[in-house]
Amino acid sequence: MPLTPLLLALFAFAAACALFALAQATHARRRWRVRRRLAACHRLLWSLVFALLALLGAGAGTALIGYQRLTAEAQVAQLETHALGPLRYAVTIRFPDGARREVALSGDEWQLDARVIKWDVRAVVLGAPPLYQLDRISGRYRDVAVEREAPRSVIELSPQRSFDLWHLKQRFPRWLPWVDADYGSAAYLPLVDGGRYTVTLAAAGGLVARAADPATLALLQQARP
Repeated sequence: MPLTPLLLALFAFAAACALFALAQATHARRRWRVRRRLAACHRLLWSLVFALLALLGAGAGTALIGYQRLTAEAQVAQLETHALGPLRYAVTIRFPDGARREVALSGDEWQLDARVIKWDVRAVVLGAPPLYQLDRISGRYRDVAVEREAPRSVIELSPQRSFDLWHLKQRFPRWLPWVDADYGSAAYLPLVDGGRYTVTLAAAGGLVARAADPATLALLQQARP
């Protein structure tokens, strides 16, 4: 990730303070050798002050790097939809690693679910981004009354494993203190014939679904009640 001018300034300030601290420590050592104890202590004090400023500058810069990484959205899936019949759609899911999955959904909306892991402040400062695992995709109905009676379609996207970070945090929360939160997130949009969508993981750790092109956006506007 490229460094912004503010980050460059903070790290330059930290480097300058570190050099001053080293210089003051060198002078303190020389004065101590010639038995100028008071002058040596004075130089040593300044060395500690500049060392503290260097740590503060470097810490502030590192914290900003962590914040920028946290606020960047990451694309987790691309979806393409084609009508198979009334309230029945073929959905192609493309993942960032190049893999793809084709499923059939019933309903007038699609919903993508994910598991999200967020870290505590210490890990975020070091640049740890939220982790996610796409859990399932399902068809849903805009009308709740229809949802109760119509056929459902739910497709698992990740194998269910009892030994992973998600389950370990839920079973042994005290063993993983650096994990701040684990929760589910979902995003959904109307199903339209010829639709193209992008799904991203937002800074706060939630899924965000958007139309991938103006044509899909126009179709979604027409599909909304």
